[in-house]
Amino acid sequence: MSSPALETDKGVMSAPLPSRTARRLAQAAARKQAVHAWLLLMPALVLLLGFTHWPALSTLIDSLHATGRGGQSGEWVGLENYALMVDDPVFWQAVRNNLWFAAATIPLSMGLALLMALWVNEKLAGRALLRMAYFTPTVLPMIAVANIWLFFYTPQYGLLEQLRGALGLDAHNWLGDPSTALACITLVAVWKEAGFFMIFYLAALQTLNPSLKEAAVIEGASRWYFLRRVQWPLLMPTTLFILVNAVINAFRLVDYVFILTRGGPDNASTLLLYHLYEVGFKFWDTGYAAAITVVLVVVLAAVALFQFFVLDKKVHYQ
Repeated sequence: MSSPALETDKGVMSAPLPSRTARRLAQAAARKQAVHAWLLLMPALVLLLGFTHWPALSTLIDSLHATGRGGQSGEWVGLENYALMVDDPVFWQAVRNNLWFAAATIPLSMGLALLMALWVNEKLAGRALLRMAYFTPTVLPMIAVANIWLFFYTPQYGLLEQLRGALGLDAHNWLGDPSTALACITLVAVWKEAGFFMIFYLAALQTLNPSLKEAAVIEGASRWYFLRRVQWPLLMPTTLFILVNAVINAFRLVDYVFILTRGGPDNASTLLLYHLYEVGFKFWDTGYAAAITVVLVVVLAAVALFQFFVLDKKVHYQ
């Protein structure tokens, strides 16, 4: 006996389809949606595979081969490139320099960025001009920044030397002294990055509820107490994001080293990426350069995962 028709105010509507037919139609619709979704993702996936995953896999394969003719991968050598890295004193010097550089630039650039953001977030005369002045180093090309500071550090007629001469102090070769070369590069990096990080802190400060500050003023809380107990916990998501970027920036710097010191004197300012550049493009030892790249990528990935999965638990989200 056929199913009765359903009566509606617009007429007679046919009976519902059997459950098996309805499931098949639902499955077909789901497959169509899945195909549509993959087609939308395809351009991004192609770019991601072509410019990220495949180069990473290719670098790993190259690190297991010796450098052949024309700088191409030669015979299979296994882990010999990694053993060479362990015995390379220049590599370990670059590691020590990079750790010192990161330990200095990360807290200094983040702390300075927070101070600048707190200042320009207040109602000040010429606040827009001050914000622009802080952010200007960020938009300058890195090569241009390095050449500007090269003039500051140049012996005899550089700006620092002119100031020292005016004060009656002896001349000093800032970039030629092993004790100051890396510190000079660190100062340039902090000057360049602080304005960039300031933008994120400023944006986060402007999203905070103004009633929090009004309540703190009513309660008689000091600015330091309000910053430590209210603003800083609410800024933790932004701080975590900036921290990840600051760590990556600290280990991918090569421009300033190339222009200012070229790793000298006596490898005192050689950083990991500059050492990688010299091995791969100056000595054309692509196998060894690939091994350094693999180690650098693995270490940075581990640090990023630690920051997101361990430090993220200490972040207070609104």
